[in-house]
Amino acid sequence: MVTAALSEEPTYAYFLGCTGAAVAIIFTTLGASYGTAVSGVGIAKMAVNRPDMIMKAIIPVVMAGIIAIYGLVVSVLIAGSIGDEYTMEDSYVHLGAGLSVGLPGLTAGVAIGIAGDAGVRGTAEQPRLFVGMVLILIFAEVLALYGLIVAIYLYTKL
Repeated sequence: MVTAALSEEPTYAYFLGCTGAAVAIIFTTLGASYGTAVSGVGIAKMAVNRPDMIMKAIIPVVMAGIIAIYGLVVSVLIAGSIGDEYTMEDSYVHLGAGLSVGLPGLTAGVAIGIAGDAGVRGTAEQPRLFVGMVLILIFAEVLALYGLIVAIYLYTKL
């Protein structure tokens, strides 16, 4: 058990570090769930007329789910490093790392949801749009990946 009384650091150092871990997982899962829900609506609409394309249309859902994994990785790293020797410097870096992966994950999930919904509906009408849809989804996903890279870089600076 971590006890703040043993340390000279303020007790809110643990709060800031735990907030960084929470922000990482909360915002990335919000983005992933939004992307899954919105693109899932498009898949359901598309599947009425083109049930043969359901497996191709699942790509936005998979890409949205990957965003939550980014947040999970950073959250577990942060939570695993909170201990008796936890400093204010650590807590600020961990809060920054959580925000660095969480907020881009949220925005990437929104982008994947909107682009995925329009993409699967458009692909149902014109199958040649599939490659373009995948490229757009990759560019939306890479936004979350940038956040993960920055979060890991911050985490390793301690």
